[in-house]
Amino acid sequence: MDDAALLRAYDEQLRTDAETPSAVSVERLGPLRLVTFRGRRGFVTYRDLGGVDAEEVRRLVAEGLARLTADPDITRIEWKTRGHDHAPGLHEALVAHGFVAGETESVMVGPLAGLAVDVPLPDGVTLRRVTAEADVRAMSAMQDEAFGEPVSEREADALLHRLSLDDGMELWVAETEGTIVSAGRLEPVAGSDFVGIWGGATLPAWRGRGIYRALTAARARSALAGGWTLAHSDSTEYSRPILERAGLRKVSTTTPYEWRR
Repeated sequence: MDDAALLRAYDEQLRTDAETPSAVSVERLGPLRLVTFRGRRGFVTYRDLGGVDAEEVRRLVAEGLARLTADPDITRIEWKTRGHDHAPGLHEALVAHGFVAGETESVMVGPLAGLAVDVPLPDGVTLRRVTAEADVRAMSAMQDEAFGEPVSEREADALLHRLSLDDGMELWVAETEGTIVSAGRLEPVAGSDFVGIWGGATLPAWRGRGIYRALTAARARSALAGGWTLAHSDSTEYSRPILERAGLRKVSTTTPYEWRR
């Protein structure tokens, strides 16, 4: 598949309800999907904006924000944008309504098999899949630390809720002497060819030692055993080169815009 075919598969198979499997609710507003998640979090996404002009974009942003914030329990909202969308004036409209642009990431798509390679681990580091509450909370806290965020019990609660749904999500960690140093999620997308490689985080002192590659390979082998063939990931500049070496290709970019009450 060339880059255009991979991007079509991404738009057609992933920009649907498959993008928000753990949603508490989903409301439609024209082309928008207004989503609420556990943990007092809102989310806005869409397949495309249907060729709208800048005036209509401003209206969609204003009304979408108003509908989500009408729920007093929602304290933060992410509006997910993609670099290849036709969305005139979207950045300006989001900023005008209090959204702040986050780090732009690469949308990586490609064959899953290229990720399933043998990677030597540093001495004393082991990989395993976790499901126990204590492990999930330790994993979530490590990810918050790796990303420079305050430790959030809400994020751990959301992961535990996902596990309770038994929807195929897998959590994997790398640890040494009982301490988790790297972690990530695997999210098979039902009815598609894709699995998502998400949440990859490694503590700074352990980066550059092959741990993320090994953790990704473990997730890829698990997904291949389940019959999936393609992988997708929104990747930081830490993980993008690793995925490129494994055959995934950058087909677009994605930038989250965050609003907080």
